[in-house]
Amino acid sequence: MPHSMNVIDLFSGAGGFSLGFKLAGFNIVLANEINPTIADSYSRNNPGTLMVNADIKCLVDDFDGAIAGVAGDRLCEINQKLSEISVVIGGPPCQGFSMAGGRIRKAKEFMEDGRNFLFKYYFKVIQRFEPEFFVFENVEGILSSHKGDIIKQICSIFSDADNFKKGAYHLSINTLNAADYGVPQMRRRVLIIGSKSKFDFDDVKAKVVSSLSKDELLLFTKKRTVRDAIFDLSAVSPYTYNEVPNHVATRHSAKAIERMAKIKPNENWVSLDEDIKSVHSGSYGRLDWDKPATTITTRFDTPSAGRYIHPVENRTLTPREAARIQTFPDDYIFYGSKSSVCTQIGNAVPPRLAYFIAIMIKTLMENGSTTV
Repeated sequence: MPHSMNVIDLFSGAGGFSLGFKLAGFNIVLANEINPTIADSYSRNNPGTLMVNADIKCLVDDFDGAIAGVAGDRLCEINQKLSEISVVIGGPPCQGFSMAGGRIRKAKEFMEDGRNFLFKYYFKVIQRFEPEFFVFENVEGILSSHKGDIIKQICSIFSDADNFKKGAYHLSINTLNAADYGVPQMRRRVLIIGSKSKFDFDDVKAKVVSSLSKDELLLFTKKRTVRDAIFDLSAVSPYTYNEVPNHVATRHSAKAIERMAKIKPNENWVSLDEDIKSVHSGSYGRLDWDKPATTITTRFDTPSAGRYIHPVENRTLTPREAARIQTFPDDYIFYGSKSSVCTQIGNAVPPRLAYFIAIMIKTLMENGSTTV
């Protein structure tokens, strides 16, 4: 039986994960995002996807009602596509993982801890649809959180056949650096791929690489730099209009500009003759044209938040520059307040990394799994 290309994106944010899977030919049937402004950005960029702007608990507790409330005359079409979901993507925000009273030995206790409700409802969506694959993205710290108990419980829950009608999931847990997949940014994240069949991540990755065209291979394997990403964007100020969407500079204080003027590429606050009050070691760091950026976070507009000063201008990155470093195209526009736009970009899965993972999933669908 041929596989469907239908996908659900949970905790979708502005849509970086979705974009990567769309580029690989998948159909994002439904996305769920709790923040209305971020959901609006997603919908404007993905008009063919049904966006359920609601708490995931509300979605799961009354799935049919939630879908009917937003699908309108597309309800029959959406329900048909939902009956053929092959992949669920997304990752509960890491702050949702907590474990009361130290080490917890039973998966039941983990699931019943109210502070883990985001993961609980993510899991319930997997239970409901039992897709052949799911892709779970999170910060690297999830592997060591609570002395490794968090990841052990996640593995235990998904590998327990009693939790599913069609059998357990086999998990492939990988720490990936986006810079190794054509993204001009040092961004390390954990990707957990769940599959109903066993496969070896490295074997499938090698198979994908060998099947790529010359241009595709260059897209994913070239080591890209800040220059590659933003060299052709014109200089901007907070007071000038620029026709490139979201390419607007932050208004910095005179003191901040004075500090930035003293910083050379690859330097940070240590080069200043003053004590900077910041918890970030890279505070007031200036980017280097010929190196990848550091991880783009939600505070890339703030000099004290990390290495976000433009390579030559005395300002932080604009949202469009940060979006390019995340590998969003210029026609992917972010809507909302300045802080919301920064959050949307900083929290996104880099679309190019998601694209490669999507090709891996597609390869598994077409060629079968690699037994380990």
